[in-house]
Amino acid sequence: MKILLDKLKEVLTAVSPVVAIVLVLSFTLVDIPAVLLGQFLLGALAIVLGLSILLYGIEIGVLPFGNHMGALFLKSNKLWYIIVVGFLLGFFINVAEPDLRVLAIQVSSVMNGFIPTNVILVSVAIGTGVMLTLGIVRIVKGASLRTMMIITYGVIFLLAIFSSEDMLAIGFDASGAATGALTVPLVLALAIGVASLKKERKAAEEDSFGLVGIMCTGAILGVLVLNQFVKTDDVIGSLALHDMNTESVFGPFLAEIPDVAIGSFVALLPLAVMFAVFQKIKLRLETKLFAKIFMGFFYTYIGLVTFLVGAHAGFMNVGSLIGHQLAEYDNKAVLIGIGFVLGMVVILTEPAVYILTEQIENVTHGYIKRKTVLLALSIGVAFAVGLSMLRIVVPGIRLWYYLVPGFIIALTLTFFVPKLFVGIAFDSGGVASGPMTATFVLAFAQGVSESITHSNILVDSFGVIAMVAMTPLIALQVLGVIYKLTPRKAERPAA
Repeated sequence: MKILLDKLKEVLTAVSPVVAIVLVLSFTLVDIPAVLLGQFLLGALAIVLGLSILLYGIEIGVLPFGNHMGALFLKSNKLWYIIVVGFLLGFFINVAEPDLRVLAIQVSSVMNGFIPTNVILVSVAIGTGVMLTLGIVRIVKGASLRTMMIITYGVIFLLAIFSSEDMLAIGFDASGAATGALTVPLVLALAIGVASLKKERKAAEEDSFGLVGIMCTGAILGVLVLNQFVKTDDVIGSLALHDMNTESVFGPFLAEIPDVAIGSFVALLPLAVMFAVFQKIKLRLETKLFAKIFMGFFYTYIGLVTFLVGAHAGFMNVGSLIGHQLAEYDNKAVLIGIGFVLGMVVILTEPAVYILTEQIENVTHGYIKRKTVLLALSIGVAFAVGLSMLRIVVPGIRLWYYLVPGFIIALTLTFFVPKLFVGIAFDSGGVASGPMTATFVLAFAQGVSESITHSNILVDSFGVIAMVAMTPLIALQVLGVIYKLTPRKAERPAA
């Protein structure tokens, strides 16, 4: 119970700034109907409770499962076993990932069904399954993460030359959505489980991170490869504003619960079944530990449903409305500034961010503080959202103007920062763009784009997640340079 209360206090502290910003805006720059504001506040309450329960369930259920699976991978001397199980694990996790489902539905809707939802899901899942497998093999064989990332992003930008701008934005958005609240804890635990059995502590720490980042590249590759077969150059994006129920505070929540409950159950079922199967044939954990992990899956389910209902029903409409109204002001600097502030605080409410930062502090035995990582992430995502608003309001600024130099900087930094920070940085890019970004920030960007006459909703609004996924790569590696150059932090704690 103490762990749950600690999570509750932590989450309440993180969500409060977002609520404060919306309340201040509602009394100053934007006009939010009272019922809609009530929905937002109820959604904030659901997010606080849901995220607290979710993090508790992940800690006692999903993380131990991933650690045990990772240990099994390293103990196996059969490469084919690692490849087959790794691919199936990556594929089925992503097919069920709620964040990816939300993005796929949004893409299909904006394209008026030109690309079916399931086609997007399967394309991304195949890509992430392949790259997760290669990432696990990399850890087992001790290959260089930097080399793997340079080669992979080289292939990505080669494919980008032959891809349409809208699919490029969607591909990078998918890299964030593919690593959501369920995928990240399992993949992190899997990486730590594989790396933990290595004899050298430094090698174990370095290889504990990077697998999420590798998996992200699979999502981009999946979408860009799909684009080589399905051309979207003539597709015109259109977006209807979300139906805003201003008659009932509870109506949208009651409407969301059935779909979210079913979707979350489908998301967790493959993991629970896989855990039961491996318990029977490989793990053979004690009954008490097995029951505790299974109970963790139950808490994870309850928390996930509560969190997603709060985010979808309480935050999305308010985000669209705020963006739409702010974009109507003549002074666009206000819009860019508010985007910057939103990026800085919304990142603190992402479930996967909490999981990653705790893992970083635990694996490095306190050498890298979670608050320090959170600060670097906040700054990076703030620039991502602020620059995205600039791209929407200023004609002629293309997404690749940001992505190409951004990734060149990120890949160049890998030669100058400690290997540990390279893995952490690429993992951070995946976790930064989770359900809160996909709902509130994306809705905010769509509202802005809807109000700007020259803006292309299909390209501009989806590109904001791409930016959120990129800037942490630079921010966390800059933090690595600071750690490297600061004498008092250069000394590692004793093993």
